[in-house]
Amino acid sequence: MSKKKGLSLEEKRTRMMEIFFESKDVFQLKDIEKIAPKSKGIAPMTVKEVLQSLVDDNMVDCERVGTSNYYWAFPSKALHARKHNLEELQKQVSDAKQRKVSLEKAVEKAKVGREETKERSSMLKELQSLRDERTQLQAELEKYRECDPDVIEEMRKSNGVAKEAVSRWTDNVFAIKSWTKKKFSFDDSRIDKAFGIPEDFDYMD
Repeated sequence: MSKKKGLSLEEKRTRMMEIFFESKDVFQLKDIEKIAPKSKGIAPMTVKEVLQSLVDDNMVDCERVGTSNYYWAFPSKALHARKHNLEELQKQVSDAKQRKVSLEKAVEKAKVGREETKERSSMLKELQSLRDERTQLQAELEKYRECDPDVIEEMRKSNGVAKEAVSRWTDNVFAIKSWTKKKFSFDDSRIDKAFGIPEDFDYMD
């Protein structure tokens, strides 16, 4: 003999609503916990959970009086709640349809001029080939730049300017050393050590 299948959550909720609609009365939790299993076949351990789900969905009203909670629900209340939920769902469906239409239009717009034709595919391959060739040529060009007469001349000029600048600074260092030697009577080694001047410091050839 097969085991009897238990009630689903939605079936339990429906049967519990019948308790309120049929009696049109106000109950405490302990009342519902006695009535629901006997008259509606709802498992005792699940009564509180099912009742709370109905309260959360505004299907059943709950009011605390003193230390006790009282529960009630009337057909008009349930009808209003269901109507509100239905309107909310219809709005969500409508919004989803509008988003779908907008996305489809955006997709179609993005496809314009990007159709996968043989000609377009060939052109894209050729474009990529040209880009690769350009990158390779630039790399080759950098290799030969060292032999470019213009580059060599530019380097020669830069070296000349740098050499002149070094000579000016060398003049300045020797002038400072001379002034320090006369002013404080220091010898060269002491001055070099104080200013961090190398022993072999001299003009560039």
